Amino acid sequence: MDDTTAGTPLNDEPALPGFPAAAAPSLPYRVLARKYRPRTFDDLIGQEAMVRTLSNAFETGRIPQAWMLTGVRGVGKTTTARILARGLNYQKPDGAGAPTIHMPELGVHCEAIMESRHVDVLEMDAASHTGIDDVRQIIDGIRYSPVSARYKVYIIDEVHMLSEKAFNAFLKTLEEPPPHAKFIFATTEIRKVPVTILSRCQRFDLRRIEADKLVAHLGRICDEEGVRAEAEALAAIARAAEGSARDSLSLLDQAIAHGAGVVTPDTVRDMLGLADRTQVIDLFEAVMKGDVPAAFAGLRSQYDAGADPGVILSDLAAFSHVVTRLKLIPEAAKDPALSEIERVRGREFAEKLSVRTLSRTWQILLKGIPEIQASNRPIAAAEMVIVRLAYAADLPTPDEALRALKDGAPLPAGGGSPAPAVGPSGPATSGNMALATSQPMPQQRPQASSPQPTMRLRRFEDVVALAGEKREIVLKSQLERDVRLVRFEEGRIELSLTETGSRTIANDLTRALQQWTGERWMVALSSQEGQRTLHEKAVAAERERKEGAANHPLVQAVLAKFPGAQIVNVIERAEKPGEDGADAETEILGEADAADALETEADDDLD
Repeated sequence: MDDTTAGTPLNDEPALPGFPAAAAPSLPYRVLARKYRPRTFDDLIGQEAMVRTLSNAFETGRIPQAWMLTGVRGVGKTTTARILARGLNYQKPDGAGAPTIHMPELGVHCEAIMESRHVDVLEMDAASHTGIDDVRQIIDGIRYSPVSARYKVYIIDEVHMLSEKAFNAFLKTLEEPPPHAKFIFATTEIRKVPVTILSRCQRFDLRRIEADKLVAHLGRICDEEGVRAEAEALAAIARAAEGSARDSLSLLDQAIAHGAGVVTPDTVRDMLGLADRTQVIDLFEAVMKGDVPAAFAGLRSQYDAGADPGVILSDLAAFSHVVTRLKLIPEAAKDPALSEIERVRGREFAEKLSVRTLSRTWQILLKGIPEIQASNRPIAAAEMVIVRLAYAADLPTPDEALRALKDGAPLPAGGGSPAPAVGPSGPATSGNMALATSQPMPQQRPQASSPQPTMRLRRFEDVVALAGEKREIVLKSQLERDVRLVRFEEGRIELSLTETGSRTIANDLTRALQQWTGERWMVALSSQEGQRTLHEKAVAAERERKEGAANHPLVQAVLAKFPGAQIVNVIERAEKPGEDGADAETEILGEADAADALETEADDDLD
């Protein structure tokens, strides 16, 4: 299996600086994935860490006996193995040379190695040679010295497909091979390779090639081939290749043929069945507004143009990911793989949509795409996912719903936004995501406004409870477990820290209180020991409740009746109005009498 990344072509014409011109008409056509196969380490793209490690190893003479190259398809595993074999056997025509990664000119063995026809560099495809007999041939031949090269190199592709017996036969030879033998393994399924093999190899994980590097590489190849290609079309090819240079070159080859030598976004979309990025963004906006008719029209328009419904929603999910990245990391807008419309409109959505909304959109799409792929009617399944998005993408979270019910307030239709106006064709615009819309918003009945009470924090426990209400879970946990209260007054708190406490908690709490209350609070760290933490107090109170319950006669009777039973939790019963201590005691006695009666009845049944 050939893996391709970048590099100079492998043609019969004389080598020229950089990439050569297109092949002469008299020569058979060579696909781009083979024509631009790398021939040196300098030609590899996206694998700088591996190249640096190999360079240092060759310069210091620390060359291992075996390498394991792993990664997804098309990142350059087999190509790297051949370049590595060339570097191990590099020798100039005058006889000089040593193992190196710097090969400015062709050596004595270079051409034969790169064309996979050198007698001392043996390539084996483990997918078709899986048995122990194939490995025995390698073991029998490894004892003989190389014919002409410095090392005898064995390249085994898809090594994970060897049988268990074949792997076991390799162990001894792989651990102590002759000094003239080197092994290079390549695999896409590293988890299927036994750990006994991995422990004897130096492992390199070849990374997926980043989209911007792929776009730049494809652009250089188009220039050399004399092909006019638009940047947006190359970006679409790079996205479809998913980090594989060979896939990107194969797609570029197909796009050149599809567009008769001109690569445009339209030709790439038609070729791959992709959706128009502009229409995908328009669909995203319609869904975020809750405009179901417009969303259906946009989806149907792309479907009629030949786009697959599953691909449309996959692009919709990809754009929601882009918006999320732009919201959390504004520098992501500099990604050259993004088109200008994605960059501009993505920023607009990032300013208006919350992370919770984007996260829920992603989850709904992620669950809906497999439904479309498994459905007999993909377009109908896609429309139902769109409906789900429009109506549920910004529903309140469970804690918000509980808080609204507790306060007696009506549940928001979309995370606090007004409910949609329903017409004959559905909701005209729900405003789910608080986006500006050209359609008029539904008129709401004015509600009487009640003055907001002034927030008063009279105890440290009130501060911790407020942190929980504001969903500051990390801060709330720190206040409960890492803080000892020294002094508390309205507007001023003195704290001491436990051994695990963070010294930034004072500044964090100061900013949070000012944001929550609108007043300035002073939070200071003290050298005094302070009280126990709230967590310690809660643990002590729980222990006291369990000890008190364990001393109760009824509980003791139950524990005695059921050996090994434990008190898991103690729930204090709220005292009813008009109930005094005597009533409570009588109820306990009544429960004890009932327990005794049940015990007697059970004994009678046994008799």
